Amino acid sequence: MFQLTANPASALVDEPVHIQVTGLSPLQMVTLVASLKDDKGSLYQSRAFYRANEAGELDLKQAPALGGYFTGVHPMGLIWSLKSEKAFERLIKRDVMTTPYRITLDLYDSVYLQKSDKVQPKASQVVQRWFSSPEMQRVQIREGRVRGALFFPPGEGPFPGLIDLFGGIGGLVEYRASLLAARGFAVLALAYFAYDDLPEQLQEVDLEYFEEAANLLLAHPKIQKPGIGVISVSKGAEIGLAMACYLKQVAATVCINGSNAIFDFPLRYRDLVITPIPSFPERMEVDIMGAVRLRHYKGDPRDELNQQSVLPVEKAQGAILFIIGEDDECFNSKEYAEQALEQLQRHGRSSGRMLAYPGTGHLIELHYGPLCYASWSRGLFRPLLWGGEPAAQAAAQEHAWGEIQKFFRQHLVRSRSTL
Repeated sequence: MFQLTANPASALVDEPVHIQVTGLSPLQMVTLVASLKDDKGSLYQSRAFYRANEAGELDLKQAPALGGYFTGVHPMGLIWSLKSEKAFERLIKRDVMTTPYRITLDLYDSVYLQKSDKVQPKASQVVQRWFSSPEMQRVQIREGRVRGALFFPPGEGPFPGLIDLFGGIGGLVEYRASLLAARGFAVLALAYFAYDDLPEQLQEVDLEYFEEAANLLLAHPKIQKPGIGVISVSKGAEIGLAMACYLKQVAATVCINGSNAIFDFPLRYRDLVITPIPSFPERMEVDIMGAVRLRHYKGDPRDELNQQSVLPVEKAQGAILFIIGEDDECFNSKEYAEQALEQLQRHGRSSGRMLAYPGTGHLIELHYGPLCYASWSRGLFRPLLWGGEPAAQAAAQEHAWGEIQKFFRQHLVRSRSTL
């Protein structure tokens, strides 16, 4: 009798699952299908073909996929290769506290190529993937101008404090903050437009808003003093780098596929106004799927006329980690990070480091998160091309997730010891 097991059946989304099948015939061909419905009801699926060993057993830690959505030995391949039935969808968990993702694993006899109501699986198993841990706390933040959600691990603390910034998606995005809280950090998922009473569209970046958020976080008794970290991606990483440059509260910054200069909208901080580098709409490219490539859309920070828009990274008091996808189709992110590191070196600073990942696109997500190659984005008439190749992206996300946590523990704990 076929038996499909997945252990653990309930775990955090960044934990591995061990998938095995027993009771097969020797060398039998089977198909494994993973299915997930997101919070909106959109269906994501993956499939892979396997051959049992001579004992009629299948262990995804050892057995290579022979075809399907990936090939080779990838124990978590069925999870990171999930794809939406709809074009240009991005998998985003909205309810991070009360419901997990439920992934159904189905086992089919022989090579099963497409869904059919007439073909029933020989065995099934449901796996729950959580974004929060028991006794974790979520606090809605609506204090002064600051809007967001603050996540605390169980216990009294004090905990290393982080601010989490996303980019042009707008609104309040909580899934990374909640998972970092499950890993021992106190994290403020910070909205800065298109949420609550904040502006619907981003027209300028007021750095004093982010300073207010940093002060609010540091004032909490559960937050470790004297400095906080910032984790940021895309437009958020541009803001995160500006925070590192101008705000003394910031002791460590992770910039994921961001820029080293101000683009699109002016940045204001007290009496300072930094005008953005111009963009060139005629440089937009449309790929064969109809998605827009913005990689060459922005002006070059190295041009003499753009120098006043380059962020003074040499003024950053804390460490900076640039995480880069070398297949980023949205930003010229590797060049921006290299320019920032060169600028630090010219000023005798060694506080910056870059991790660059080949075959990896703009949206470097959580460990085991599926690749989003292109998706709709706020305010654009076409989907945005993000880039990336599934297996390379999965490997990069696994490595980067560990490095991000290690970086914050190293630099935020070190800042505490200077008290």
